[in-house]
Amino acid sequence: MSPDEYCQQKAAQSGSSFYYSFLFLPAERRKAITALYAFCREVDDAVDESSDDMLARTKLAWWRKELQAMLANAPTHPVTKALLPHMATYQLQSEHLFAIIDGMEMDLNQTRYLDFTALQKYCWHAAGVVGILSASIFGITNPQTRQFAEKLGLAFQMTNIIRDVGEDARKGRIYLPVNELQEFKVTAADILNAKHSPQFEALMQFQYERAQKLYDEALSLLPAEDRRAQRTSLIMSSIYRTLLVEIQRDHFQVLNQRISLTPIRKLWLAWKTYVRG
Repeated sequence: MSPDEYCQQKAAQSGSSFYYSFLFLPAERRKAITALYAFCREVDDAVDESSDDMLARTKLAWWRKELQAMLANAPTHPVTKALLPHMATYQLQSEHLFAIIDGMEMDLNQTRYLDFTALQKYCWHAAGVVGILSASIFGITNPQTRQFAEKLGLAFQMTNIIRDVGEDARKGRIYLPVNELQEFKVTAADILNAKHSPQFEALMQFQYERAQKLYDEALSLLPAEDRRAQRTSLIMSSIYRTLLVEIQRDHFQVLNQRISLTPIRKLWLAWKTYVRG
């Protein structure tokens, strides 16, 4: 299996909404974004699939060394071998790749966030830099497009946080800001014990409205001259916003289940957004 085939398999197996948005890209850009996505999956899995924190830290330390090896033109892993040729072509910044690992490490050091400002720092590492890297691959002529990509990454991450409240709680993590839990009279124990209540729905409605505002703010930042190049970002936005609406329609029943869109619906949204340009 070639490095590109390895990354393709990693992306396809995930069933992620992002995979469907890649389908409409030209071959070389698709290879680049698939390699980046595979890297994100690898470092995320290093934390989520490890049986203890020490093992996860060891894996992340290995990935830091592997990135250094890649930058020295000596990668050993299929993902870094696939990613290396695209670093210069799309002007990908290595510090952004290290920042993604930093974000994964934050999950080992912190399971609560006092307020949205603190949460935003985590979201930048987990998704903002991924947005910037992705936008670079899709094509940027106006520097403002990076601001669009960073803000869109934050919107995606907030959507993930809303969708995964129950799943994260089962791992002992609560990303919803502590001060907002207090404001809506929802306790950490309520989340950890999967207690759905009117107070929880009100809290989640607040998160939903924030996420929708972030999408609006992101899209307002996209310069007209880069809109066509960033169609893949717009496809991802369409899929994620549709998911967000579905979660709200289901009254935020996210504590005991994972709400998702069917593959055919994701493909339909991707095609519809692509055709609109």
